[in-house]
Amino acid sequence: MSAQTQFYLVAVPAVIILGLSKGGFSGLSSLAMPLLSLVDSPVRAAAIVLPILIVQDWVSVWAFRRDFSSRNLIILIPASMIGVALGWLLAARVSDDAVRLAVGVISIAFVVYMLIRDRLGRAPVAKPGVPTGVLWGSLAGFTSFISHSGAPPFQVYVMPQYLKPRVFAGTATIFFAAVNLLKIPPYFLLGQFSRENLTVSAGLIPVAVLSTFAGVWLVRRVSAERFYAIILALTFLIGVKLTYDAVRALA
Repeated sequence: MSAQTQFYLVAVPAVIILGLSKGGFSGLSSLAMPLLSLVDSPVRAAAIVLPILIVQDWVSVWAFRRDFSSRNLIILIPASMIGVALGWLLAARVSDDAVRLAVGVISIAFVVYMLIRDRLGRAPVAKPGVPTGVLWGSLAGFTSFISHSGAPPFQVYVMPQYLKPRVFAGTATIFFAAVNLLKIPPYFLLGQFSRENLTVSAGLIPVAVLSTFAGVWLVRRVSAERFYAIILALTFLIGVKLTYDAVRALA
């Protein structure tokens, strides 16, 4: 099997996962980057995925254009620039194996966070503070740059506020749409927006759009609990595999 065939056998399911996430299975996208990192450089894989995410984001921004928390966005978006800059420095100065290690650790940490979060009771409503917002916004920008997995830090900061569902979804959509735009210059400076990479992105966009509509259809028919349990298990296993391979290569 050629390397190109192997790539597409993994890339198509990964993009379908991204589409399902945008269609209603929020958080599912955390599996896409670890999956792609099994068959390609994490930085190149992230660069291929970025234009796809931007197309999906701005469709979602239109849908939630009236439902968002302006205070959260004012705090989080500038803070995310710090994390994006740190992510760029990491990707520019370390090897693919080191980045793969970061993706693996982030994947495992995401699963642990989700398991812990599901077992916590409802805490008092928190107000969006600036110091904690800078911390979690920076972490969201960093993890989003490395592996398009900025959801856990964002959720840690915003979920205790118990926003209305549409306001929460709209705030997340607009925040990550802004972060994805912020990632364009660093990825360009890393030389990852080559004609080859953009051609691959363009070819995968129809798959992403169709799977987004599929997500809207499926979210009303599939048990979310069982679905997410499977995805978390897969994310954990892939994260362990990436971490193991990276540690062996770096040893």
